[in-house]
Amino acid sequence: MNSGNLQTPIDYLKGVGPNRADILRKELGIHIFGDLLNLFPNRYIDKTRYYKINELQQNSAEVQIVGKITHIKSVAQKRGKRLVADFVDETGKMELVWFRGNKWLKESLKINEPYVIFGKVNWFNGSFSMPHPDMELLKEHQQNMRVAMQPIYPSTEILSNRGISNRVIIKIIQQVFLENKKGFLETLPQSLRKELKLISKTEALFNVHFPQSPEKLTQAQFRLKFEELFYIQLQLLIKNRLRKQKIKGFVFDEVGEYFNQFYKNFLPFELTNAQKRVVKEIRNDLGTGAQMNRLLQGDVGSGKTIVAFMSSLLALDNKFQACIMAPTEILATQHYNGLQEWCEKLGITIELLTGSTKKSGRKIIHENLESGELHILVGTHALLEDKVQFQNLGLAIIDEQHRFGVAQRAKLWKKNTIPPHVLVMTATPIPRTLAMSLYGDLDISVIDELPPGRKSIKTVHRFDNNRLKVFRFIRDEIKKGRQIYIVYPLIEESESMDYKDLMDGYESIARDFPMPEYQISIVHGKMKPADKDYEMKRFANGETQIMVATTVIEVGVNVTNASVMIIESAERFGLSQLHQLRGRVGRGAEQSYCILMTGHKLSSDSKTRLETMVKTNDGFEIAEVDLKLRGPGDIMGTQQSGVLNLKIADIVKDNQILKSARFYAMKLLKEDPNLEEEDHKIVRYTYNLIAKDKTIWNYIS
Repeated sequence: MNSGNLQTPIDYLKGVGPNRADILRKELGIHIFGDLLNLFPNRYIDKTRYYKINELQQNSAEVQIVGKITHIKSVAQKRGKRLVADFVDETGKMELVWFRGNKWLKESLKINEPYVIFGKVNWFNGSFSMPHPDMELLKEHQQNMRVAMQPIYPSTEILSNRGISNRVIIKIIQQVFLENKKGFLETLPQSLRKELKLISKTEALFNVHFPQSPEKLTQAQFRLKFEELFYIQLQLLIKNRLRKQKIKGFVFDEVGEYFNQFYKNFLPFELTNAQKRVVKEIRNDLGTGAQMNRLLQGDVGSGKTIVAFMSSLLALDNKFQACIMAPTEILATQHYNGLQEWCEKLGITIELLTGSTKKSGRKIIHENLESGELHILVGTHALLEDKVQFQNLGLAIIDEQHRFGVAQRAKLWKKNTIPPHVLVMTATPIPRTLAMSLYGDLDISVIDELPPGRKSIKTVHRFDNNRLKVFRFIRDEIKKGRQIYIVYPLIEESESMDYKDLMDGYESIARDFPMPEYQISIVHGKMKPADKDYEMKRFANGETQIMVATTVIEVGVNVTNASVMIIESAERFGLSQLHQLRGRVGRGAEQSYCILMTGHKLSSDSKTRLETMVKTNDGFEIAEVDLKLRGPGDIMGTQQSGVLNLKIADIVKDNQILKSARFYAMKLLKEDPNLEEEDHKIVRYTYNLIAKDKTIWNYIS
């Protein structure tokens, strides 16, 4: 067992020393021997073959040749000199060229001694040359650890400038292996390695740095990726279990008058099977005595609000209050308006608290909240103010949680001695692979079917030269009494981009749809909030037929009569944004349409995005494509992108390995929750090391 050695500071490794150690720490975050082992190569070069000079081809491949230097000369050029050497083998002659370091090289190069050179070959004026080759005397080359495939490590400009080349890194990593001849501590149980046919930790580490063959490299990478993802999943699952044991929650064992009355008499439509399943999951959570921490995912319009309302009724039936927090005033108001009617029928008091609630109104809300007369409070960040005190908050529902920081959520918890149950809702579908790793410690519910009577939205892609046809289609829809959104990506033309900006668009639409026959609303980010609300209201009340807007309408405008969404310069929007915008229509029973307008010049990513939109309405499928196009960091936004600081695995490409790692982590904890069996002791030991040293893998979201 040789883990102690791996904790040794990098300064003490032969061939490193204090100066190099300092650069390695700053540039690559390498502090101890173990960090070097976890510096995995970006790619590999096959050095199994030695070429003869007469076999060289005019392609820019990297090759390895054995030969001798017969002659060296300096050649003047525009700036300074270059050094040129003749290099020969038994089949021919080529040149080696250096543009810097001439003086030192001239002194150190040996004439007529066999060298092994490696580098990219150039063909110029009828002969081959190799600039700045890697060179090694043949006798040293034969003594070194022989490697079939050479690893290429991550580097930075500073490392190159300070002489820490790829060869230097290879040498110091070889040194770590030489000093740990006995091998490395195994981190996975034997039973698991046997079942999955995984090679040992020592063999995997050796072959990921110095692969003995392409097959061995594949085995090594699989073993190390599996291990990395396995321990992330183990951490998340244990964290979830500990939370359930430690954080006690209120027991809602009563399904009472409010819930039953609503279910029997006021349900606006039959719940879908997905909604029933989710309500059941929430009811189970609320009865366990542990605090619920559930993430509810569902596409725009899938009926999350009604599930949230029914969960609130369970809190009320058990003599508790509930609150719903939304990121914007528009969204909070919409939740409030949607729920108010049901609350009136059930005799429940509900209030709205936002930044623009008047002082006199606030005072009454605060008093009724503390006395318990107020049952449900809907609002924005205003709910977090210290003045807002509940009599007994039993359930907190947070909509679009990624817009709230952790500290803000924690403020809600502190409103009670026992934290309330938490239901987090999002209409941004998080790909399952990412959800497993970022929210693995939350329980996840998914509403994956639309309410009955909803027709799926027809999406088409049209080029700008079809605009007249599109306008004709709009006229027909308006004749039927429908309303139209037209969304633009920019508000002012930027010089470099030739996109029609909003005002241009507005003017051309006003020409084609003249008053008084047509009325047009316009909404953009530079308007005063009161003006925005005025225009939104006119559109919502059906006084205008067309709403021309920038993306401010992305979240939370609910106009059931709007049946067409036209997205101008659609290539400039991201996939999730396109999907969110499309979700603004299709809210009534009529057939709705989404028309993606673009120019003819499209990048391949843009084409993929548009094809995906036309092909599917499934938010999860769209999120998976988005993840492949953008990578996990972008999707989670800046605050979350550091969460998955993976060393070797890739959450997108390795999602099969991720699923398998989660499955085996769950299985292990089910069989042996405290990791006490002999075979599992190494898992406990490794887990404790990781948990203690948060810098190794600080993945916890």
